[in-house]
Amino acid sequence: MPRSKGLRLLAVHAHPDDESSKGAAMMAAYVDAGAEVVVATATGGERGDLLNEAARELQQCHRDLTGVRRQEMREAAEALGIDHVWLGFEDSGLPEGDPMPPLPAGSFATLPLEQAAYPLVRLVRRFRPHVIISYDESGGYPHPDHIMSHKISVEAYHAAGDAQRYPDAGEPWEPQKLYYDRAFNPGRFRAIHEALVEAGYESPYGERIARYDDDGGIPWLTKHEVTTQVPVGDYLELRDRALRAHRTQVEPDGFFFATPNDFLRKVWPYDDYVLIDSRVETQLPEHDLFAGIR
Repeated sequence: MPRSKGLRLLAVHAHPDDESSKGAAMMAAYVDAGAEVVVATATGGERGDLLNEAARELQQCHRDLTGVRRQEMREAAEALGIDHVWLGFEDSGLPEGDPMPPLPAGSFATLPLEQAAYPLVRLVRRFRPHVIISYDESGGYPHPDHIMSHKISVEAYHAAGDAQRYPDAGEPWEPQKLYYDRAFNPGRFRAIHEALVEAGYESPYGERIARYDDDGGIPWLTKHEVTTQVPVGDYLELRDRALRAHRTQVEPDGFFFATPNDFLRKVWPYDDYVLIDSRVETQLPEHDLFAGIR
């Protein structure tokens, strides 16, 4: 990673824990290289479930899950060395059922775009990032808050530099590059799966690969091709520390830790991204999100 002092990166996420499961090692790498990195979390994760059974023993989780998740976010941010901002919206929850119930009134995903994007535009103009990262059109997976996070990120990227838009949100600032996160890149999972099988290990990704290969595929999975692979092999342990900070959401021996880091360093030591827009000249493929800006 080249030295990055003076460069600024903003990653936009829907809930506390998303920043640790998507791009955490990349952010730790850039912080170590001297860049300023801010994570903006849209909601407090109020409607999240306790996904780690061991966390049910913590009484505070049943009294104040929002407070617990805020503390988890602080610990994760400290592990990665990043700064963190809450955008202040209410978690929309993940609706289930047939027919699907309406989202809670006033929750993040129900808001008009300009209302939802305003705090992010204000943050962009204050922090002045060179690069913005968010989810693709599917949200990375089709949670309504992830999809809305995508929408406000695209809106802020295009609007923050225009003095005519959001005129009371601060002095205009034009970010230089917009990326979509590709944490669940099918090519990555396939490469790791095949390497595990070849090495004689049981792969935890067989069912996922079968879904990729099924005729119906995964309906919401977008077809974006990875353009940018940031080398993060030296920072996987910091990613793990950040993930484990989110103890209500992440099982300490669960999916995210299914492949040993030393194995990942040999097979796929990258975080993957898709360059969506650039206001500077750059050549693809890239290995640096600030390529063309330096």
